[in-house]
Amino acid sequence: MKGYMYILRCSDGSYYTGSTNDLERRLWQHQNGEGASYTRKRLPVELVYYEEYERMDEAFCREKQVQGWSRKKKEALINGCFEDLPALAKKIWKK
Repeated sequence: MKGYMYILRCSDGSYYTGSTNDLERRLWQHQNGEGASYTRKRLPVELVYYEEYERMDEAFCREKQVQGWSRKKKEALINGCFEDLPALAKKIWKK
Protein backbone atom coordinates (compact mmCIF):
# COMPACT_ATOMS: atom_id res chain seq x y z
CA MET A 1 0.00 0.00 0.00
CA LYS A 2 1.35 3.42 -0.97
CA GLY A 3 2.18 5.99 1.66
CA TYR A 4 2.83 9.69 1.76
CA MET A 5 4.92 11.88 4.03
CA TYR A 6 3.65 15.45 3.99
CA ILE A 7 4.33 18.86 5.49
CA LEU A 8 1.60 21.42 6.18
CA ARG A 9 2.08 25.11 6.87
CA CYS A 10 -0.35 26.17 9.59
CA SER A 11 -2.03 29.56 9.90
CA ASP A 12 0.46 30.58 12.61
CA GLY A 13 3.41 29.82 10.30
CA SER A 14 4.40 26.59 12.05
CA TYR A 15 4.88 23.30 10.22
CA TYR A 16 3.13 19.99 10.80
CA THR A 17 4.65 16.77 9.45
CA GLY A 18 2.54 13.65 9.00
CA SER A 19 2.08 10.49 6.99
CA THR A 20 -0.94 8.80 5.43
CA ASN A 21 -2.01 6.27 2.83
CA ASP A 22 -4.61 8.68 1.35
CA LEU A 23 -3.21 12.20 1.01
CA GLU A 24 -6.36 13.81 -0.39
CA ARG A 25 -8.57 12.42 2.40
CA ARG A 26 -6.07 13.36 5.09
CA LEU A 27 -5.78 16.94 3.83
CA TRP A 28 -9.57 17.21 3.86
CA GLN A 29 -9.58 15.96 7.46
CA HIS A 30 -6.97 18.54 8.49
CA GLN A 31 -8.81 21.41 6.77
CA ASN A 32 -12.12 20.43 8.37
CA GLY A 33 -10.86 20.13 11.94
CA GLU A 34 -10.81 16.33 11.92
CA GLY A 35 -7.04 16.00 11.72
CA ALA A 36 -4.48 16.17 14.50
CA SER A 37 -5.24 18.38 17.49
CA TYR A 38 -2.15 20.44 16.57
CA THR A 39 -3.61 21.46 13.20
CA ARG A 40 -7.16 21.82 14.57
CA LYS A 41 -5.96 24.80 16.59
CA ARG A 42 -4.07 26.35 13.65
CA LEU A 43 -6.52 26.36 10.73
CA PRO A 44 -6.39 26.85 7.87
CA VAL A 45 -3.46 24.68 6.82
CA GLU A 46 -1.73 24.47 3.45
CA LEU A 47 0.08 21.51 1.91
CA VAL A 48 3.59 22.74 1.13
CA TYR A 49 5.45 19.47 0.50
CA TYR A 50 4.94 15.73 0.10
CA GLU A 51 6.81 12.58 -0.86
CA GLU A 52 5.26 9.35 -2.15
CA TYR A 53 6.46 5.90 -1.06
CA GLU A 54 5.68 2.38 -2.20
CA ARG A 55 4.90 1.30 1.37
CA MET A 56 3.22 3.05 4.27
CA ASP A 57 5.95 2.03 6.73
CA GLU A 58 8.52 3.89 4.60
CA ALA A 59 6.40 7.05 4.70
CA PHE A 60 5.99 6.73 8.47
CA CYS A 61 9.76 6.34 8.97
CA ARG A 62 10.37 9.42 6.83
CA GLU A 63 7.76 11.35 8.83
CA LYS A 64 9.58 10.57 12.08
CA GLN A 65 12.90 11.60 10.52
CA VAL A 66 11.62 14.95 9.23
CA GLN A 67 9.73 15.69 12.46
CA GLY A 68 13.09 15.85 14.21
CA TRP A 69 14.49 18.44 11.82
CA SER A 70 14.91 22.12 12.53
CA ARG A 71 12.62 24.68 10.92
CA LYS A 72 15.45 25.80 8.61
CA LYS A 73 16.08 22.24 7.43
CA LYS A 74 12.37 21.66 6.78
CA GLU A 75 12.23 24.89 4.79
CA ALA A 76 15.23 23.81 2.69
CA LEU A 77 13.38 20.57 1.89
CA ILE A 78 10.14 22.43 1.08
CA ASN A 79 12.02 24.86 -1.18
CA GLY A 80 13.92 22.10 -2.99
CA CYS A 81 17.31 23.22 -1.67
CA PHE A 82 18.50 19.64 -1.25
CA GLU A 83 22.17 20.64 -1.39
CA ASP A 84 21.68 22.59 1.87
CA LEU A 85 20.34 19.61 3.84
CA PRO A 86 23.69 18.08 4.90
CA ALA A 87 24.99 21.35 6.32
CA LEU A 88 21.74 21.94 8.19
CA ALA A 89 22.06 18.49 9.75
CA LYS A 90 25.33 19.35 11.46
CA LYS A 91 24.98 20.40 15.05
CA ILE A 92 27.23 23.00 16.58
CA TRP A 93 28.15 21.96 20.09
CA LYS A 94 29.00 24.68 22.57
CA LYS A 95 30.99 24.02 25.70
